[in-house]
Amino acid sequence: MARQVFYSFHYKPDVTRVAKIRNIGAIEGNKPAPDNDWEKVAGGGEAAIKKWIAAQMKGRSCTLVLAGSQTAGRKWITHEIAESWNQGMGVAVIYIHGISDIQGNVDAKGNNPLDSVTLGSTKKKLSSIARAYDPSGADSKARYNWISNNIEAILEEALAIRKAN
Repeated sequence: MARQVFYSFHYKPDVTRVAKIRNIGAIEGNKPAPDNDWEKVAGGGEAAIKKWIAAQMKGRSCTLVLAGSQTAGRKWITHEIAESWNQGMGVAVIYIHGISDIQGNVDAKGNNPLDSVTLGSTKKKLSSIARAYDPSGADSKARYNWISNNIEAILEEALAIRKAN
């Protein structure tokens, strides 16, 4: 069964890497806003951005953060992760630094985006509960295959973790 997934990622540097992952048939997800649409949404200010994110998350059971070198700590990525968790959605990170972009380049591994989210008054980092996965493989194709072979289990585990917490 295909899961309904909300994808969180840093658009400009990672969109072509993300497109490869989104083409894996095991999951269904929201489509990224084209640059012009995002500029329109962003032009409406923070309230408009929050409303757009909420609409994109509607009906999703899990948020999959596809993390490149610059993803962690970004305001809207952190907001998406926190909102997902607060809404009872599963949350997981897959590092995509080893997946090639449209020019065939790979990137450096970034920090864990889950470290940017703290839970309630405990100040416990979400990274101590939810998981981040670093695909193995010697090259982009091997890492893509690792993701393809494991993505369903990652999503199921994210949902189980959320249900237990």
